[in-house]
Amino acid sequence: MHTRWWRAYADEVTQPVPQPAPPQTSLTERRKAATQLDIARAAAALFAEHGPDGTTAEAIARHAGVALRTFYRYFRSKQDAVGPLLSGGAERWRALLEAAEPGPLAKTLEAAVRQALAAPDPHAAEQLRWTRGLLRAAEQDAALRAVWYRVNQDSEERLLPVLARLAGPGADALEVRLAAAAATDAIRVALEAWAATDAPASGPGSPADLAVRCLRELTGGMRLLGR
Repeated sequence: MHTRWWRAYADEVTQPVPQPAPPQTSLTERRKAATQLDIARAAAALFAEHGPDGTTAEAIARHAGVALRTFYRYFRSKQDAVGPLLSGGAERWRALLEAAEPGPLAKTLEAAVRQALAAPDPHAAEQLRWTRGLLRAAEQDAALRAVWYRVNQDSEERLLPVLARLAGPGADALEVRLAAAAATDAIRVALEAWAATDAPASGPGSPADLAVRCLRELTGGMRLLGR
């Protein structure tokens, strides 16, 4: 279903912004990631213009300049195709934590959240715009919501070993799991709350601002984080 807001949104975000290649990956992996991101952007752009119901996998493949078999090599459905856009922030956050040295875990998590959800460059700002539009679309599309929930579940599982390392060998496994769940949900809830508003990408009411607030609320009684 076409709406004035979706048309304006499509005009705003469909201009591609180069994404830095992940460090220490092979050329094949970088090409695969680039193709997936091209397809994800094509899917999101068509969702913005026509809505998920009015978009087909064939149209997404054509818009991305790939064969339909290439689309299905990477994605199971048209909604699944936007996963790389929805998971971008979590990947940045996890990379920051992987590079962090063990220390006060609460401060480490908050610092990584602030940096990962900030919009200091065009790519990061674009990522947040895509996320806002897709989360708004997910309100009316159960399959798209399922992709969002799956992205968050995957992020939580991949976060576990990272937090276990930061917490140290003596950390209680249950407390590490709770911390991973709380941290993941803090970001999820913050992004959903932000997407429902017209708040800017930085400053009060921004994803970073809301995520730190959610993180503090959800981890307020956690011994592992020294609350």
